[in-house]
This record gives sequence, C-alpha cells and structure tokens, in this order.
Amino acid sequence: MLSWFQALLPKEDNFFRLFDAHAATLIRGAEALRKVLEGGDEVPAWCQKIVDHEHEADAVAREVLFAVRRSFITPFDRSDIRGLTNSLDDSIDQMQKTAKVITLYELREFAPHMRELGDVAVEAAALTVEAVSLLPAMRKNHGRLNELTEKIARLESHSDDLYDAGMKALFEAHRHGDAMAFLTGAEVYDHLEKVVDRFEDVANRINGVLVEHL
Repeated sequence: MLSWFQALLPKEDNFFRLFDAHAATLIRGAEALRKVLEGGDEVPAWCQKIVDHEHEADAVAREVLFAVRRSFITPFDRSDIRGLTNSLDDSIDQMQKTAKVITLYELREFAPHMRELGDVAVEAAALTVEAVSLLPAMRKNHGRLNELTEKIARLESHSDDLYDAGMKALFEAHRHGDAMAFLTGAEVYDHLEKVVDRFEDVANRINGVLVEHL
C-alpha cells in the first residue's frame, strides 16, 4: 500500500526526500555541537554553524508543510507528517538554544561530561538519520527501525546518567567557590540533556508511524 501511495506522489512532493534532508541537518548540527564542546577560540564559529544548520532545517520544514497542504495523497497521515517534521525541527532547535547559551556566556571550556553528552548527541543523530532513511520501505525495515528507536531510547537514558554525574561534579567543583560558574554550567548541562531528549521524541514519532501503518 505504501509503495502504491509513493508511486502517485508528484516528484516535487517527495516527502521522504524532504525527511532525509531534514535529518541531515541534525547530524551536521550535532557534529558542530561536538566541535563546540571541544572548547577554544573556535567556539563562536562552531556556534554559528549550528545556527546556520537550524536555518536550513527551518527551510526544509516549511517545504514539508507546504507539500502537505498542496498534496491530495501523502505517504502517511498528515498529522504524522507534521508530527515527525516538528520533532525533527525541535531537535535542531534545541541545539541552537544550547549554542545561544554558550555564546551568551562566552564559554570556551567544557567539562568532560559535557563532551560525553556531545558524543551521545552525535550518535543519536546518526541513528536518527538511518531510521528516517528506512521509512520509505518501513514494512520491510520495521525490524531495523525498532532496533534503531530502542537504541535512541537507551542513549537518552545514558544521557540522564551523564547529566546527573556532570551536575554532581559541577557542584563539587564550585560548592565553595564561583556560584556563577555553577549556574552557567548547570544551564549548559540542562540544554545538552534536552538535545538528546528531542532525539528520543523523534524516535517516538517514528514508532507511532510504524504502529499506525504496519
């Protein structure tokens, strides 16, 4: 049934192509975020790259929503298309919010647990890109799709552990010292943990599509 729908779609309304393009902005954003967390003088430049990728994602999201409005036939429910698009967009938006905080406080050094959260974000982004790429043949790929979404959920759980450990280390480092350093560090941790949360939201959306259409 899904392949029959795809055959009827005009080429310019190829939602799967747009989903792939949207997901690609996530991996580029996550890789730029990981570069930010390496610290140093290049932090502002990498923050700007995240902003640029967020703008790219917004452009793709607008194209998807326009395609939804003008298409008589879509590969799956319009509400699922909008939900998936919004969850993809929320992921890169959260990276942009993280970069905004880092820019605001002019941060140039980052704790080990922050860098580990950056690694987790890159891994979650890569899994998301693969999952999105499998949606055109979701019936054939449902086993791998389930595996990918489960891996993303485990990464989110791991990010919670990294957040807790990072906050503990941050408190120990500043309990008798710089309150501002603690507050800014805590805000960065909060945003980084939410980046991984947003990837889990994408995985949940994909699971919802699978439940509805298999």
